[in-house]
Amino acid sequence: MTPRRTSGRAAAADRLARADRSRTFPPLPARPGARGLFAESWWGSAWLDALETTALDSARLARGRTYARDGHVDTINVTPGRVVATVRGSRPRPYSADIRLRTLSDEEWDSLLEAIAAEPDHLTALLAKKLPRALAEGETPLLPGPGDLVPRCSCPDDGRPCKHAAALCFQVARLLDADPFVLMLIRGRGERELLDDLSRRNAARTADEVRAHTVAATPPPVHGQGPEARAAMPTVAPGPAVEAATGGRAAPGTSAPPGVLARVALADRPRPPLPPPLPAPPQPGRPPALPDGDGLPFDPAALEFLAADAAARAHACVSAAGPPSPGSVRPPVHSPFPSLPPWEDAIRLTATAHPTAGLTSTTRALYRDLATATGRTTTDVARSVAAWRQGGPEGLALLDTTWNPPAGDFDRARSALLAADLPSLRPRHNHLTAPDRGIQLRFGHDHRWYPYEAEPGTDDWWPTGPADPDPVGALTALLAR
Repeated sequence: MTPRRTSGRAAAADRLARADRSRTFPPLPARPGARGLFAESWWGSAWLDALETTALDSARLARGRTYARDGHVDTINVTPGRVVATVRGSRPRPYSADIRLRTLSDEEWDSLLEAIAAEPDHLTALLAKKLPRALAEGETPLLPGPGDLVPRCSCPDDGRPCKHAAALCFQVARLLDADPFVLMLIRGRGERELLDDLSRRNAARTADEVRAHTVAATPPPVHGQGPEARAAMPTVAPGPAVEAATGGRAAPGTSAPPGVLARVALADRPRPPLPPPLPAPPQPGRPPALPDGDGLPFDPAALEFLAADAAARAHACVSAAGPPSPGSVRPPVHSPFPSLPPWEDAIRLTATAHPTAGLTSTTRALYRDLATATGRTTTDVARSVAAWRQGGPEGLALLDTTWNPPAGDFDRARSALLAADLPSLRPRHNHLTAPDRGIQLRFGHDHRWYPYEAEPGTDDWWPTGPADPDPVGALTALLAR
C-alpha cells in the first residue's frame, strides 16, 4: 500500500506546530547590584521555590543568583520539558546547562483547557501575561513542586544544582515574569497551539448555548398544524452569537448577506511606505562562545571563528553600501572581500581568527591543523600569517614572488635612505637588502615598503612590522626593533 503523501497545507501546519513548540530568548540584560526578590511575579517566585526547597547547598544558589544578575547566562532555548542555555563561568569555554520538567499528559491538558474555557477571566488574564492563581493551583497544577525541577550541567561540579544550572533557573524565573506562556511551553504546549484549541472550545460552547436557547425559544407545534402552517410561520434573523457559532453561515430558513472577498475590500487601501533601514552598528558583533562537547561533528572553536568572520564580512558589506539617497535607487555594491584561492583564504581566516602576533596553544593548534590540511609546514603557515597581517593579499604575494618595478619610486628610495644617513641596501628585483645586518625592504605593487628581517648571513626572511609608503619610515622602524 502506497503511503499517503502529506499535502502542502498539512506540511505547513506541521512546520508551524514545531516552531510553536520551540522559543529562543536572547541573553537577558545584567542587573548588577540588584537586591531583593529575584522574581517579580508570584508564579516566578513559585518557580524558584521549587528549586530552593530541594537545593543541597545554599552557597551554590547564591553564586548562581550572582551569575544570573551579572549576565553570565547566554541565549536560552525553551522546548517542551526542557530549558537549555550556555552559562559562562570562570573558564574560557561556557558550560551547557539545562532544566528539565515533566510535561502534562493529554488528559491533564484537556482538563486544564476546559477550566480556562469555562472561566473567560482566566483567558483574559493569560492574554494580559498574568497567571491566575486559581488556574495554576487547580486540579491540574502548572507550577513545579519540590523535586520536580531536574537540573543538569556539563561542568565537573556534581552539586544539585551547580551554580550554572541555578543561574539558568533564576533567569527562567524572569522569563516567566514576562510571559506565563513560557511555563505552558515547558509543560508541553506552545502559545499558538493553546489559543487555537481554546478558540475551538469556545466556539463549541457558544454553539451549544445557541442550540439550547433556540430549543427553549421554539413554541411547541399546535395540534392540527401541518407542514404548510409551519412553513408560513415567520423566520427570525440570526444574531451575532449564531453567526459566530456557525462560522458566519446562515441558519436554515434565513438569508445571508452577500460576502466580499478580502482582496477586493483591501485593493484600494493605501499602503504606508516601508520604514528606512536601520544604520549599521559601529562594530560587528561577536558570536557567543560555544561549550565543549563529546562526539560533536564539528570543532566549537572553528564554528565560533567562522561565525565571527561571517559577521565581519557582512558588516563590511553593509558599511560599504551605505544608506541610499531619498528617492534614488541603490547602486550595485562590490564586495570588499575579493574571491581568493583556498590557500590565501585559509591564511586570511587564520590571520583574522587571532589578530595578535603572539603564539599561544590555540594558535599553534590552528597552524598545525592548517599545515596538515594543505601539505605545508607550520613554519610556512606562521610566516604566511605574518605576511597577511602585514599587508593583506599584497603582503602575502610579496612573501614568495618577486617582480621588477619600473623606474621611479624604487630607484629614488636608495637615494632617500642615504640622505637620511641610513644603511646602504643592495637592490635586487623589488628587494633592498643588507644581508650582513639581516634587514630587507620589499617594494609592493601598492607602492608601499614591507620590512623583513632575518638572522645575519641567512636567507630565512620574516615579515616584521607594518608596511609604510615611505622607505625611510619603514627602515627606521625596522632598525628600532
